[in-house]
Amino acid sequence: MFDIKAIRENPEAFDKGWKKRGIEPQSAELLALDEKWRAKQTELQEAQSRRNEASKAIGMAKSKGEDADDLIREVAELKQQMPALEEEIRDLEEELNGRLLRLDNIPADDVPLGDGEEDNLEVRKWGDLPSFDFEPKQHFEIGEELGQMDFERAARMSGSRFVVLRGDLARLERALAAFMLDMHTGEFGYEEVSPPALVRDQALFGTSQLPKFEEDMFKTDTGHYLISTSEIPLTNMVREDIVEEESLPLRFTALTPCFRSEAGSAGKDTRGMIRLHQFQKVEMVSVTTPEQSWDELERMTSIAEEVLKRLKLPYRVLTLCTGDMGFAARKTYDLEVWLPGQDTYREISSCSNTGDFQARRMNTRCRPKGEKKTRFVHTLNGSGLAVGRTLVAVLENYQQADGSVVVPPVLRPYMRGQEVIKKS
Repeated sequence: MFDIKAIRENPEAFDKGWKKRGIEPQSAELLALDEKWRAKQTELQEAQSRRNEASKAIGMAKSKGEDADDLIREVAELKQQMPALEEEIRDLEEELNGRLLRLDNIPADDVPLGDGEEDNLEVRKWGDLPSFDFEPKQHFEIGEELGQMDFERAARMSGSRFVVLRGDLARLERALAAFMLDMHTGEFGYEEVSPPALVRDQALFGTSQLPKFEEDMFKTDTGHYLISTSEIPLTNMVREDIVEEESLPLRFTALTPCFRSEAGSAGKDTRGMIRLHQFQKVEMVSVTTPEQSWDELERMTSIAEEVLKRLKLPYRVLTLCTGDMGFAARKTYDLEVWLPGQDTYREISSCSNTGDFQARRMNTRCRPKGEKKTRFVHTLNGSGLAVGRTLVAVLENYQQADGSVVVPPVLRPYMRGQEVIKKS
């Protein structure tokens, strides 16, 4: 959410930023609404002041035995006018804040311009693409032939876009998550958190899933929402806090189930584990000072890359263009892993710097040591990694001609030393 005062001070900069995202100039309409809101506030303050003056004058007139009927009528009229003014002010404020809540964040200066994913900029590639002396299969073919990936049974109990993993594949999914968490916490200073998977709407407003993306969420009849990513509870760990700057950066990581309605994805990835309603993800969240945040984005991205390097999975890094970048982000790197069965790269992680966009919505600030003045923190988030998609990549890159799958060496300690997954 943006500060209307900042838009008042530099409307051209905001319009320029929104234009990069393909959004029409907004500042003129916002400032007109802001001016109307402030005018009504002034009108209310003047009415309150006049009411107080007239009330005092009534008391003085009565003490002197003078006629106070005109003053009494004036006070009565003011008392009738003020509730209507207060309601107008509330309506205008609600309209203004509603407009501000739905406006995309301003892209960083170095984000490439573009309309969609075809305009994303490739930054680097890592790893040699595997070669096979047989036609590589897609992950769902491998998993089903192993007898350990079952979409049919999942559909019987839950419908489409769910999966049941069994035996070694269930263990492999757990091994991947444990490996990621151990790396993030043991080597890179992240604090492991076990957060709620149900949150209230205020948490979703804070991280900007609401109000714009409510259709992507699952909502319960208690008013809670199932989290679509643990970015939501992890970032809200500092909601309404004032953090001492010497304690920054704060770094959190969590393994949670994630739930997405996949609204608008009909016909996309209908087979397999790429696009499910429920999946596991290891998330990274950082809370920093404004000066630290760009270095933190590079660091976070490199950590997500390190997971893929240790698994020896080929990947590439993209800088997302303005037309493909998420609503809250100022800059995003996507990591795409190579899937031989699909003969293409597919997204496995997004790492974003949101600047103070989420912090303003959560009212999260930091304070330099020994000072009273505060400022908004910067928040970052990144997948480290999406566990299901990493499982997909392992199956496709480590498949063998006989249908078995080699367990990546780094995961074998988590698999009781098992080297190969074979048909049940």
